[in-house]
Amino acid sequence: MLKNKLKRVVAIHDLCGVGRVSLNVVIPTLSIMGFNVCPLPTALLSNHTDYPEFTFLDLTDEMEKIIAQWKKDNVKFDAFYSGYLGSPRQVKILSNFYKDFSSKDSLVVVDPVLGDNGQLYANYNQDMVIAMRELIKSADVITPNVTELELLLGNKLPVKYTDNDIKESLHKLSLNGPQIVIVTSVPVLEDDKKTSVYAYNRVGNRYWKITCPYLPAHYPGTGDTFTSVLTGSLLQGDNLPIAMERAVQLILQGIRASFGYDFDEKEGILLEKVLKNLEVPIQTASYEMI
Repeated sequence: MLKNKLKRVVAIHDLCGVGRVSLNVVIPTLSIMGFNVCPLPTALLSNHTDYPEFTFLDLTDEMEKIIAQWKKDNVKFDAFYSGYLGSPRQVKILSNFYKDFSSKDSLVVVDPVLGDNGQLYANYNQDMVIAMRELIKSADVITPNVTELELLLGNKLPVKYTDNDIKESLHKLSLNGPQIVIVTSVPVLEDDKKTSVYAYNRVGNRYWKITCPYLPAHYPGTGDTFTSVLTGSLLQGDNLPIAMERAVQLILQGIRASFGYDFDEKEGILLEKVLKNLEVPIQTASYEMI
C-alpha cells in the first residue's frame, strides 16, 4: 500500500509578540513550502532584541518538559532547525535532543545566532559563543553571518575579504562537524553596492557563491527567513546552489516589496507580500562555483 508522508520539521526558536523574526517567519515560510512545522519555543519576548527595551521569558524548563512528552509520545521528526537560543543550558538540551530524536536520514540545521555587525547580541556573552561551538558539531548545515563566522572560529577575518579568505574559513569550520557551511552578508571587495553569500559542501569539496545587490536597509529576521527557505528547499530535494538561490531571491523580493511602506523597519520585511513566490520555480540563477 502506498503511503504518503508529510515531512515534519521541529523549529527551535524564540517567539516574539512584535517583529517578523524567529518563529513568526519560520512557521509560515516552511508551512507554505509544504512542511508540518512543530515549534519548540526557547523564549517568549515582547519584541525582538533590536528594540532598545524588551521583555524576556526564559522557556528552558518548559523545553525539557515538552521534549520529555514528545519522547513519551514517540514523536518523530524529519528535520531539526534551531536559531535563537536563550542560554548555554539550552544548547546542552538540544545536543541531547538531537541524539535522542535524529536518525541517519534526519537533516539538522543550526543557525548559530550570536551577533551581527561585529557585536554580540543583547543577553549574550562568551559562554554562549563557547556553547554554540559545541552545538554546531551536531549539525549537517550551519548558516552564520560574517560576525558569527568570526566568533565561531575565534579569530578575525581581514578587513577586506577575498574569496580565498572565506573559503579557508568555511573549510576550517566544516572540520568541526557540519557538512555544509554557509556564510551570509559578506561584503564584496571591489563593489560596496553588492554583497555575497558563500557556501562549502564537504561532500564533493565544492564552494559556491551568489552575489547580489546590497540594499541600504536593515530588516531584522532576514537571516531567519533565509535559513527557513534554505531548509525547506533542501528537504524538497533541491541541490545546495539552487536552495541558496531560492533563499537569496526571496530575501531580495521581500526587501524590495517593503520599500515605500510606512512602517518601522525593526518589524522586519513584509513577508506577507512575497511568501507566495516560493510556489514559483526558480526562473534564473546567478550562483557560481568558485
